[in-house]
Amino acid sequence: MNKKLIALAVAGATCAPLAMAQTANPVTLYGRVYVTLESVKAGGGATPAPQRLRVQDNASLLGVRMTEDLGGGLKAFAQLETGFAPDAPQTSFATRNSGIGLQGGFGTIMMGRWDMPFKVATIAIDPFGDLTIGGITSGANDFGNFDRRDPNVVQYWSPNMAGFAVRLAYQANEGKTATLDPYNQGASLTYSKGPLYAFYAYEEHKDVSATLRKEEGNSVGGSYVIGPVKVGALAQEFKKTGLTKKKTMMANATYTAGKHQFMYQYTNTKDGAASTAATQPDCDVNALGYQYNFTKRTFSLVQYTKVKNNAASACRAGSFVSGNDSDPEGFSVGLRHVF
Repeated sequence: MNKKLIALAVAGATCAPLAMAQTANPVTLYGRVYVTLESVKAGGGATPAPQRLRVQDNASLLGVRMTEDLGGGLKAFAQLETGFAPDAPQTSFATRNSGIGLQGGFGTIMMGRWDMPFKVATIAIDPFGDLTIGGITSGANDFGNFDRRDPNVVQYWSPNMAGFAVRLAYQANEGKTATLDPYNQGASLTYSKGPLYAFYAYEEHKDVSATLRKEEGNSVGGSYVIGPVKVGALAQEFKKTGLTKKKTMMANATYTAGKHQFMYQYTNTKDGAASTAATQPDCDVNALGYQYNFTKRTFSLVQYTKVKNNAASACRAGSFVSGNDSDPEGFSVGLRHVF
């Protein structure tokens, strides 16, 4: 009997610290499932696209986040986030924001794969959340080229200082060769207090290829809430080796009435072709949306997007790409749930 009691006491002493550690250092499981049913088509251009139906994933994800209090105001954190497509088996592990870092009064420093500061700052004013056929990459953020989640990055995020915050990012040049030294770097400055959000963001891509030695983007904008109305706008400029400056402007408005939200977003992008080109690109994107918020975690969305391209432009409706001089448009209905 005494041997059994001793064994139980030892087992209890061994298990107790583990249980306490799990309580003091929680592991959080989280995720999002977001799917739309879309009817899309494109008129004009050399190869018009006939109307078709698509069941489209909109960045559904599953993640696990871990934190540990190291004492003295210092914490360690780690995160693994995986995207998955509910409509098709296309999953690879930890392809989304994943990394490890330290947090304290100085801010946060982390390493891994993570959204770049340019992306984080700009999509904050997109009423469609960087997703769907009406999202920001249809015409802005260089069609997603400056909407990146880069691997092999080191990032620093400052604490909030009277509404101001800074993000810095550098991607290690792991692909360096005798002739190319490819890497990306970026930064953002944001101000968020009360109804006002404002930002400036910069990003540079070095040695993208032997012919594209450098491309860089600058973006400035913000949003403001006036009662039930939220308005937002941004202006962008992209410079690439051998091309004219690409210029983008985007403006939007959201009206909220209880659980109902009505959204409109307009984007214009022009230029960005070779300086010798006979015609420079020019496109307009108009997106209308209605969102019903069942709860804070679940909403349904109805949306219509119409794109107008000139002969040299290829703006798109979300992930629906149809080529130069075409006019893609689409209608979608969807449902999103986060946990």
